[in-house]
Amino acid sequence: MKAIRIGGGAGYAGDRIEPALDLMEKGNLDYIIFECLAERTIALAQKEKQKNPSKGYNPLLEYRMEKVLPLYISKDCRVITNMGAANPVGAARAVKEMALKLGLRNLKIAAVTGDDVFLNIEQYLDSTIMETGMPLRERYPDIISANAYIGAEGIVRALKEGAHIIITGRASDPSLTVAPLVHEFGWEWTDYERLGQATAAGHLLECGAQVTGGYFAEPGYKDVPELWNAGFPISEFHENGDFTVSKLDEAGGLISTATVKEQLLYEIHDPESYLTPDVVADFSQATVEEISANNVIVKGISGKRKSGYYKTSVGYEDGYIVEAEISYGGSGCMNRAKLAEEIVRKRIAYTNLPYEDLKIDYIGNSSLYGEKTSINLIPEVRLRVAARCEERKEAMAIGQEVEALYTNGPAGGGGVRVHVEEVISIASILIPEADVRVDVVYEEL
Repeated sequence: MKAIRIGGGAGYAGDRIEPALDLMEKGNLDYIIFECLAERTIALAQKEKQKNPSKGYNPLLEYRMEKVLPLYISKDCRVITNMGAANPVGAARAVKEMALKLGLRNLKIAAVTGDDVFLNIEQYLDSTIMETGMPLRERYPDIISANAYIGAEGIVRALKEGAHIIITGRASDPSLTVAPLVHEFGWEWTDYERLGQATAAGHLLECGAQVTGGYFAEPGYKDVPELWNAGFPISEFHENGDFTVSKLDEAGGLISTATVKEQLLYEIHDPESYLTPDVVADFSQATVEEISANNVIVKGISGKRKSGYYKTSVGYEDGYIVEAEISYGGSGCMNRAKLAEEIVRKRIAYTNLPYEDLKIDYIGNSSLYGEKTSINLIPEVRLRVAARCEERKEAMAIGQEVEALYTNGPAGGGGVRVHVEEVISIASILIPEADVRVDVVYEEL
């Protein structure tokens, strides 16, 4: 029975490269995917592209490709990634330049485009924001980006036309895995069961080490060996739709029924109807069985016709956040931190500093669950003042009040940190699939 081996080479924009290189070197892979694009990531990339039209792709693209391209040549392992972010065409050019620098030839690089629908955003202003139920018009004219989650079809086209390295913008995470399986097995887009199964495999690969023990480990309860050296996952997908999830034997981490089940349920909302641009996947009847150490087989996934709509992430400017912190330690530290909070609150009121929201926590005592511990048992505490403001100067002024506690506050304060950043928020809407025109652009050498 034919089987295709796909490795998960990254779980987020800044993920480690070593486990991915190990997979390419030793994993006998047919493909490796690098999933590096979160909702806010692409909005931030759009702002970067506004400053420099040649940029807007993942800042680690060249670093990764310098190491990955030679392994593609030696191991014949095709690469699929969404590191194109806001500029997949620019990313393809950058990869071509890196290949030339490395002396590589006979390489076809594809950029899949069409996800960027920002120029048409005005026609969607009456759309409902999924998170709030309010019309998108509320966020206009602060909108800076709009990217639809496109599916696997553009990637499949690139594979059929012989591309070796395929770079997308905002493609759906599982689609990076669905595409090579559609290409290799020759499925029709109406084979919903197989598309659902492939989507499940992609969903398990897309977060990298999250399925090999990362974001899972809890000492004494859910122990994971050698987590410092956690390997990335491999999915071996069979023609009948069953697939396994494993890792390299020598890599750290753990693949078990528990790690796979946790990741299978991660961010899917409804297990019976996981909405993607390729299919509506049904994970509700999935079975997960360990067939050997660090090797799990998944069965029972199905699917149904896709919705005809694309989820679209709309990025918009949403003011500024300041985070300012100061530490107190030793006897009476909690009382001194409380006095510091009182000073900051009164100074903000006295100077009439405007803010939209203000939150003050005691890290080490109440920052997560509210105040639960006797103040006499606290050996050290860090006061955190966070505020959301409309203007940067307002946020800076609140941060300066915390810094002033050095000489104008309680005894023994130290380690002040003040950080102000612009807030780019995300609103999700649905747009008709028919509105999105996917294309593929090539760079060859």
